[in-house]
Amino acid sequence: MEQNPNEYGAKDIQVLGGLSAVRKRPSMYIGDTSLRGLHHLVFEVVDNSIDEALAGFCDKIVVIIHKDNSVTVIDNGRGIPVDMHPKFNKPAVEIVMTKLHAGGKFDAKTYKVSGGLHGVGISVVNALSKELSIEVKRNGKIYQQKYAQGKPLTELKVTGDCNDTGTKITFIPDNEIFSETKFHFDNLSSRLRELAFLNKGLQITLFDERTNKKQEFQYEGGIISFVEFLNKNKSPLHKPVYFEKEKNGTKIEVALQYNNGYQENIFSFANNINTQEGGTHLVGFKTALTRTMNSYAEKLKNNDTKLSSDDVREGLTTVISVKLQEPQFEGQTKTKLGNSEVRGIVESVVNENLGNFLEENPNVAKLIVEKCVNASKAREAASKARELTRRKGALNSHSLPGKLADCSEKDPAKSEIYIVEGDSAGGSSKQARNRNTQAILPLRGKILNVEKARLNKIFENVEITTMITALGTGIGDEFDIEKTRYHKVIIMTDADVDGAHIRTLLLTFFYRHLKSLIEAGYVYIAQPPLYKISKNKKVRYAYSDEELEKLFKEIGRDGASVQRYKGLGEMNPQQLWETTMDSENRTLLQVSLEDAVEADKIFTILMGDQVEPRRAFIQEHAKEVANLDV
Repeated sequence: MEQNPNEYGAKDIQVLGGLSAVRKRPSMYIGDTSLRGLHHLVFEVVDNSIDEALAGFCDKIVVIIHKDNSVTVIDNGRGIPVDMHPKFNKPAVEIVMTKLHAGGKFDAKTYKVSGGLHGVGISVVNALSKELSIEVKRNGKIYQQKYAQGKPLTELKVTGDCNDTGTKITFIPDNEIFSETKFHFDNLSSRLRELAFLNKGLQITLFDERTNKKQEFQYEGGIISFVEFLNKNKSPLHKPVYFEKEKNGTKIEVALQYNNGYQENIFSFANNINTQEGGTHLVGFKTALTRTMNSYAEKLKNNDTKLSSDDVREGLTTVISVKLQEPQFEGQTKTKLGNSEVRGIVESVVNENLGNFLEENPNVAKLIVEKCVNASKAREAASKARELTRRKGALNSHSLPGKLADCSEKDPAKSEIYIVEGDSAGGSSKQARNRNTQAILPLRGKILNVEKARLNKIFENVEITTMITALGTGIGDEFDIEKTRYHKVIIMTDADVDGAHIRTLLLTFFYRHLKSLIEAGYVYIAQPPLYKISKNKKVRYAYSDEELEKLFKEIGRDGASVQRYKGLGEMNPQQLWETTMDSENRTLLQVSLEDAVEADKIFTILMGDQVEPRRAFIQEHAKEVANLDV
């Protein structure tokens, strides 16, 4: 611990500007004003508490979602300073809450490492809140102040005595700013779980008063526990390997474990921020991993070919966490680490420690190297299969597949493709579509379960190669999102058990091999109606049981005839157009990745090798499902 808690005071708070710009251009500060930006508010407040934990002064954080969709964040840190600021002649806490770029993060002695984004956090949350109240426990007293839209409503006042320290902030997002003000429990829980993994021993509790749902996260194993959690439903080949090192004020932690699957699962973090676009720490890790595996494989003399970076990452689950004083973030969403010195540090740490692990555990090392060598052979086979399918014309974008009914529009932003199950539904949708902008690709039968297959097997599957050609993006090393021929890829299957299975197989394929399409917001699921209701020569459609009940209340049950659609083929082209394909009336579900960890877990459970987790999942969710194929 670098500093006495009592020495952290108003003099440590530096100020770089005011708040009016935040309400004018909120997206500049929180990314956007949709659900993502809304949840970002909570994470900004939590980041302040995490910084106290990183400095060694906080070990408990509580987040509460209230019934009115306000949120409270409580920590047992030192409490924001309340003494008068020497320059502004106002309490330091008020300066932190009302001035942009005010805080203790600019001074390396106050916070050695900080995850908060340059002190912008809490004042931005205040500016974008309808109301916010802060309570600080410090110096044996409880202090309180209230704000509205970033402006103080009251002076800072003492409301009582206490014998502990900490900060409690309650805020309600401003509905003038946010299009959606309802917090999602799962969005908050996935990020809080991540923070608990990254900060060994820190206890984070999330409680939702709307549903009485509660989750508590505390992991004494830190990122080792994170790797075990990620591999929970897989079959690991060995115990997690863990190493940490501090060099020139930068702390590096790496945990890794291979499983017998084919997917890689790599998470990298810098100062607790999920660096989804990677960066220097990830480059250093990948370089060292490839070099170390190749040099060990040479010693075993069982590998003629050189292992590629892809080969050594097959079935690998790893978490890389770096904590540094001056992080530089780059990339479109500021989630790419740019510090050049970090690459060399990570590389040398992984080279040395992974090399030692392989030397000391020859049996495990042999298993891992064999897996990498098999991956290399499969890659060569995939390359040959790709060439073969290309020669047959199956993977050639110049010769589009015969079963694709393409649209005449050539601009991908205005084009959409419906991936439809079965030829009969394909026939109806070809007649129903708008030929200018809507393409139809019917698939015959169920595609390959890619969760259990390497790339070479995928190239042998006609339905998948047809789909890849139609989309135009390529796959694997050749994938290029710029070549996407449609910016809306719509999965349209029957509303029965088989349809649900085909949809899951398709989503597994997109998630595992074309994830960038999901991240770009290009993948959708069509929502055909479940019921057709006819009464007095009028026809209405209901898309759920709830909608059906609502409709009955409007039109009455007497004399109404109800048809439950089992498949798209039961609709004539006109009905299919009106209900499912007309952009004026249809409902599309956009597939998004709010929580990559949860998505990986669910695809592994539903489509992987292990039966027991799948059975447990089905039992837990049976009540929520209308059609279940057990």
